[in-house]
Amino acid sequence: MAVYELKNRLVVGIASSALFDLAEADAIFREQGEDAYRAYQEAHLDDTLDKGVAFPFIRRLLSLNDLSPDDPLVEAIILSRNDPDTGLRVMRSIQTYGLPISRAIFMQGRSPYHFMPALNMSLFLSANEDDVREAVALGLPAGRVLGPGVADEGDDQDLRIAFDFDGVLADDASEQVYQSGGIEDFRFHETTNAATPHDPGPLRDFLVGVNRLQRREEEQRAADADYKMRVHVSLVTARDAPAHERPVRSLKNWGVTVNDAFFLGGIDKSTIMEVLKPHIFFDDQVGHVTGTARSTPSVHVPFGKINEPDRSAPEQERP
Repeated sequence: MAVYELKNRLVVGIASSALFDLAEADAIFREQGEDAYRAYQEAHLDDTLDKGVAFPFIRRLLSLNDLSPDDPLVEAIILSRNDPDTGLRVMRSIQTYGLPISRAIFMQGRSPYHFMPALNMSLFLSANEDDVREAVALGLPAGRVLGPGVADEGDDQDLRIAFDFDGVLADDASEQVYQSGGIEDFRFHETTNAATPHDPGPLRDFLVGVNRLQRREEEQRAADADYKMRVHVSLVTARDAPAHERPVRSLKNWGVTVNDAFFLGGIDKSTIMEVLKPHIFFDDQVGHVTGTARSTPSVHVPFGKINEPDRSAPEQERP
């Protein structure tokens, strides 16, 4: 069999807990132990799992492979703490839903996030907070999904992705200025350094991959005037003027783009999400994603000092 190369594809690792709703099975594991969990999964092997928080995002992302049927642009790989036996229900559910996911790693009771670099992954999604924190601590791009699964009906293939900036696309250096010095120090620092690009954060490379898909869509539209662009990327940040300029310049310096930007200056992000309706939203602050998760599939990226578990002072939300 020929070697299947991953380096030129957008590769996402997805835990079964992010793709499907495993609340019932997880409750059995916690309350009754592993043997009861294994028996439950065996008894329900042919019962299709309900869709989870990240299901709409993954389905739409994979649908973009129709732009290159013979050489897929996107690869999703299951990274699971299940063993191969209990993982059978996950793979059968994937087949039932018609998701083009054929690759998986099952590691009994252990997290497989260590394999992310070997698999060229630019994102790992899981509902397991410990796994995500450990991955991010190793410098890996990971996030914890929050919120209930949302409806994913019809033939709609549009994919709307929203990102926070600091601690997600960029590092948290400016965030640290705000946390230590407050709003005026933050604004002075950002204005003074407006021409200095930020260092990339954990999901910058994921955005690079998404932009690559958008360029492929542009090629398709050039060849077919009826083609409708499907991928739409938004920046949704608590920054406002004059601290808006540096993120825009940083994105340009990194060679990445977004379709639109929201500089909210402290406005509740959840009100914007209810209108924007992204299929996934990434933010580094728990307070933000707790609100957005009520209506929007949300992902907490536990990156930077604000997410260190031993912080003694409460976090300040950015302006």
